[in-house]
Amino acid sequence: MRTPIRSLVAVIMLFEMLAFLLVALHPERQETEALQALGLALCMPALCWFSTLILPKFLHADRLLMALMNFLCGVGVVILFSMVPDRGVRQAMFYALGLVAMAVCILLVRHVRSWRALCWLIIPAGLALLVLPLAFGSWQNGAKNWVSVPWLGSFQPSEVVKLMLVVVLAYFFSAHRTFLQMMPAIVFTGGCLLLLMLQRDLGTALMYYFTALILFYAASGNVPLTVLAMGGGAGAAVVGYNMFAHVKVRVAMWRNPWSDALGSGYQIIQALLAIGSGGLLGVGLGLGEPRVIPAYYTDFVFAVICEQFGIAFGVCVVAVYVLIMLRGLSLALRARRSFLALLALGCAALLGVQTFVIIGGVIKLIPLTGITMPFISYGGTSMVSCMGLMGFLQGISSRVREDLAKDIEMTGAREEAGVS
Repeated sequence: MRTPIRSLVAVIMLFEMLAFLLVALHPERQETEALQALGLALCMPALCWFSTLILPKFLHADRLLMALMNFLCGVGVVILFSMVPDRGVRQAMFYALGLVAMAVCILLVRHVRSWRALCWLIIPAGLALLVLPLAFGSWQNGAKNWVSVPWLGSFQPSEVVKLMLVVVLAYFFSAHRTFLQMMPAIVFTGGCLLLLMLQRDLGTALMYYFTALILFYAASGNVPLTVLAMGGGAGAAVVGYNMFAHVKVRVAMWRNPWSDALGSGYQIIQALLAIGSGGLLGVGLGLGEPRVIPAYYTDFVFAVICEQFGIAFGVCVVAVYVLIMLRGLSLALRARRSFLALLALGCAALLGVQTFVIIGGVIKLIPLTGITMPFISYGGTSMVSCMGLMGFLQGISSRVREDLAKDIEMTGAREEAGVS
């Protein structure tokens, strides 16, 4: 396994190095930006090498998961720098910060043995975080989900709370099997969804809802209650559609964006045109017209990837997400402890739902919602939270391998003692 992983890491490092060198050599690039690109051509491959081949030796991390994540992060920094160099540099800094957050989450999973007290602290803390935007936030793109912090900039509390959500759901759904015993997690989820509805952050609410639904069914196997929860979610969707004007607009533009091509449908149309103009192999890094797409560095970054690198590369990016989800599901199946199994499933489900919702919105498969593309879209809170989820998966992988090593050791001891 080591040789294929090293080869994969070498390919990722070569991609990052060549991409930044290409950006640096662009004739319209300013001298300062070219120097920044050359710096990133050294720093990004170095971070990829360190986090994939060196860090796992100390944190017992999964090298394949690390390599897949580093590929997505590298694509994000490359794309962002080619469009807005300052954002690309900041994204590289967020990536480095995310590695620290991931290491913390790995250590939490490896060393915390009792999650009960932590979960009872997480519940009020998570709800308090989601209240912050309602009290101190500002409206952006129809939602009030950002909070500004002096000297630090703005952050999105719902991105932090999604880490808390998977931990609370995994603990209460694993430690308690009856509906009443699961109530703390259900009440916490309901409170989060209500606060997100008040913020009009329906994309994140959708992500939370489906993650909770998947974990509830996996833990309980209760089909009637799961169907009832699905019905409740459908009812909430109808209520949200009728209550919020911007939801009606997004649904209408999903059905026929050409009805308001220069207004509400402009961003979807431009995204589809960008994907189409890229063709199979793309127009080239730094080329095309990505800036005509509103929110090209956040919500619509997948359209920019397809325009510059081609639809074939876009399919590869989707395949990497799928591999991460499958790796998470594999960990869930191999974990001995039900808490770790549900935590792995929750992380995989959360990343999977988030990826499907944002890419589905960009390609007009579903109505567009304002969430980020994991590891690629610009944003510090999003990067740190997604890498925190990867940290949980890495910690679970470490625990699974420890259990396997103990089994092998016990089997060897029995064979030496002559016990069949």
